[in-house]
Amino acid sequence: MSKRVLFLNPPSFEGFDGGAGSRYQAKREIRSYWYPTWLAQAAALCPGSRVLDAPAEEMSVEDTVRMVKDFDILVIFTSTAGYHNDAGLVRRFKQECPGVLVGMVGPHVTALPEDSLRGCEDLDFVARKEFDYTILDIAQEKRLSEVEGISYPTNNTVVHNKDRDPIEDLDSLPTVLDVYERDLQVENYFVGYLLHPFLSVYTGRGCAAKCTFCLWPQTIAGNTYRVRSPKSVIDEIARAKEMFPQVKEFFFDDDTFTSKFRRAEEIARGLKKLNITWSCSARVTVPEKTLQIMKDSGLRLLMVGIESGSDEILKNIKKGITTDQCRRFIKTCKELGIVTHATFVVGLPGETKETINQTIEFAKELDPDTLQVSIATPYPGTEFYRQALDNNWFIDSTLVSCSGVQEVSHEYEDLTKEEIFDAVEVFYNKFYFRPKPILRIIKTMVKDKDICKRRLREGWEFFNFMHNRKKYSRR
Repeated sequence: MSKRVLFLNPPSFEGFDGGAGSRYQAKREIRSYWYPTWLAQAAALCPGSRVLDAPAEEMSVEDTVRMVKDFDILVIFTSTAGYHNDAGLVRRFKQECPGVLVGMVGPHVTALPEDSLRGCEDLDFVARKEFDYTILDIAQEKRLSEVEGISYPTNNTVVHNKDRDPIEDLDSLPTVLDVYERDLQVENYFVGYLLHPFLSVYTGRGCAAKCTFCLWPQTIAGNTYRVRSPKSVIDEIARAKEMFPQVKEFFFDDDTFTSKFRRAEEIARGLKKLNITWSCSARVTVPEKTLQIMKDSGLRLLMVGIESGSDEILKNIKKGITTDQCRRFIKTCKELGIVTHATFVVGLPGETKETINQTIEFAKELDPDTLQVSIATPYPGTEFYRQALDNNWFIDSTLVSCSGVQEVSHEYEDLTKEEIFDAVEVFYNKFYFRPKPILRIIKTMVKDKDICKRRLREGWEFFNFMHNRKKYSRR
């Protein structure tokens, strides 16, 4: 008989979504909660398990402790930004529930398994890389010495078992939908550029791109895009439509859903029969033919990583795209009526005050419907992290402040940490306080009363966050 497992996205800073589905391990300008899909996928394998997404449920530490007492194994998804907070929680859980076996999963413990265990003496194990079958083995009472893909302490040393091979047959994994229905409230999940409520799933894992700063492919999922069959994806969305009739948009949260053009087209044609609204991640290399097929099949929005307006920086980070490709892609999307949400990063290798201004002007030229600006963070396990160590770029180990605001942990000879930090607010102000973006926002508010209420709330959150950002920072 399997032991009962609680998969936990732990309570943390107010509004912090740095856990099991978030790409950005910091408090965002607008409240955003991504589905804890990695935890839900593992939970779908383990009978009697449960997923507890404490931030989305607004649960306190005390509430969470009461839940832990009903389980045999506690699996915590941690991040580099949240690790020290989560280590403190582990100590609390062990005090209250000494018989519970406690482990951590996620990119941070994958990159730094020994440091993670030594930094939290109450941890029983950490699971590296993909952890679905690793946790199943532990739930089925395999001895830790026999479980692939874990590190664990014994006799004042840390044992690192052999890596577990990545899952090639993703169709063999059970659907996450039953876990979503049982353990989550879809209305709790907000992302500013997606319709609400939305529902997200993965159709594949990994990414063939080599971006030096990107955390997930370099730690958890790998640089090969392993995919589910189009039929399994279409069948799952058809079922999701029936299970969650309130959902207004389905999002494919793969690192790059459009990597395999023909597969994306096949899935899109299948989705067309379902008459749904859907969105996904993409690179600017998607051909117009594929974009047209996707648009005709219900595609509303593409989330696309632009990162920088400097071709030199794009080369430095091995992005594999050019600014001219970005221009053509955004232009094509506008012509086809596809909404674009573009992500940008300040503080990447090679950044200067001049390249920041260049990127801001480039963003204004492209004029995507919405954008997001993040501080470049050298997360452990990434090539960017190794570069920062080798070049002595690090000046601080703090990635987020005590209130969850993203900090700057590095600087360059010609660009200080303060200039990188300040660039985020300047970027947002120069992009959004223009007639075009303001008019776009007003139009959406006029068309829909619910969207009007939402935009007013998001506007208040944005201005409040930006107003208090410096006050809550450690700089």
